[in-house]
Amino acid sequence: MSSSAEPSLTTSAIVPTTASASHVLKINGYSRTKGLVTGARLRSCSFLAGGHSWHLAYLPNGDCPERSDYISFYLVLDGIATPGIPVLAHISIALLDRAGKPAPTYTKVGVTNQFGGPGAHWGFGNFIRREALEKSRHLNVREDSFCVRCEVTVVTEFRAEDAAAIATEAAASAARQSVAVPPSSLSRDIGQLLLSGQGADVRFRVEGDEFAAHRFLLAVRSPVFQAELFGPMKEATSEAAECVEIRDMRADVFRNLLYFTYTDSLPDEPEEEGEEALMAQHLLVAADRYGMERLKLMCEDTLCRHIHVSTVATTMALAEQHRCQGLKEACFQFLKSPVVLNTVMETDDFDHVATSCPSLIKELMSRLAGP
Repeated sequence: MSSSAEPSLTTSAIVPTTASASHVLKINGYSRTKGLVTGARLRSCSFLAGGHSWHLAYLPNGDCPERSDYISFYLVLDGIATPGIPVLAHISIALLDRAGKPAPTYTKVGVTNQFGGPGAHWGFGNFIRREALEKSRHLNVREDSFCVRCEVTVVTEFRAEDAAAIATEAAASAARQSVAVPPSSLSRDIGQLLLSGQGADVRFRVEGDEFAAHRFLLAVRSPVFQAELFGPMKEATSEAAECVEIRDMRADVFRNLLYFTYTDSLPDEPEEEGEEALMAQHLLVAADRYGMERLKLMCEDTLCRHIHVSTVATTMALAEQHRCQGLKEACFQFLKSPVVLNTVMETDDFDHVATSCPSLIKELMSRLAGP
């Protein structure tokens, strides 16, 4: 008696083949592009992805009246390798930070879309509000520029593959997969020392408030603290001393100075209107006083974003007093317009700077009169 054989079973899968490319577009003279009308577009140079030619379209005042407060970006197809056959492509566009890395908050990811022919486009009409860009650290105020990166993945073909082969490749890929290592928590952990006060061996009194800290860490981060706590001045700050008195500084400024000393960053607490610039001014003075150059530059960068007719004179004087060349240059650039300069010259602050620091005014006038 014969038995029937089991029917054979084979499996396969449809797999897309893709090709990817990146293109970085730098917008120089950003403030000038804001003068264009809504819907006006500027284009990048063409680039290749998946055998097709593309470019990025930049619309500084949005693509329609409803989005006139936004900056828009679109990927545009210039030419198709095989006429008559639509192109399938997936795109993402990211605003880049000063280090050239995508800013997660301002990274837009699309879906796979069909581009039917030359001129076909897809993108993000509401990529970022101009106000948000101008308040962020990603706009380089000194260069009046920012950068975006477009990632394009084009489907070049679909092919059939044996499912068993796919499973084997997937297993091999899993074996090659590395373990995800979380980012360092060192700054957060050290910051907890400041919050807990555990092991603190020195105290400071500022405007009646007391702060516990750790001598070794302060000394490593600041040459001034090192001299005060371990140098010839250490007797005045020995463990037997009740407190180190800090004069000519606000308590909240010293608190932020300590926070930066421990974490290499500033608190994310929201500031009231105008308070961010005021805190940056005080912190810049404190950073210069304690020889903390990175904090000083961070404060300069913040103040560059808050230059205004009502503040530029005092900001310029602050930059001169504390040797902040970048901040001073930003003030000079702001005053290049004769209209702005005349308005600022009518303020009491400008009169005070002209009296207290005539050499700075002389340098300003020399710069403005130059080629």
